[in-house]
Amino acid sequence: MRAMTKSVCDAVPRWIVGMGLAMGLLGSQGCAAAGLTLFGVGAGVSTGTGVSYTLDSIAYKTFTTPVEDLQGATLKSLKRMDITVKENKPSESGKKIVAVAGDRTIEIELDRLTTKTSRMQVVAKQGWLLRDRATATEIILQTEQTLDDQQPMARGAIPASAPATSRK
Repeated sequence: MRAMTKSVCDAVPRWIVGMGLAMGLLGSQGCAAAGLTLFGVGAGVSTGTGVSYTLDSIAYKTFTTPVEDLQGATLKSLKRMDITVKENKPSESGKKIVAVAGDRTIEIELDRLTTKTSRMQVVAKQGWLLRDRATATEIILQTEQTLDDQQPMARGAIPASAPATSRK
């Protein structure tokens, strides 16, 4: 009669194998969500608004306008949104605005990239830990709208497609 050999599976109790598999499956649940989040951020997912976000919900957008014009449009937009400006001062790279909307503190940084290009970064904090991405996004979108509304005024309110008139 032949002697029976034991395999590795026979040497380890089945409950230890089962526990190891369960721990591995349960422990990797958060990794999929983190991976998908990182993929979304890395892929530039921004719901079609042209606003981008960092991992900690800081909203930002680059504008083709001088930082002074962006500051004016931002202040006008905050006023239209009934957001109270608490601080408006120069910073190392441009301008810094701090405002309050209800229980949220809004921090806006306007960075001068070139003489004609600026970057707007908005953080809407609710308490110590929470960030309000929707409010930050809306401030950027409203500022963009204000800049768009001001463009025809800067060109003399004459549309580019208007026919030229000749003087007699």
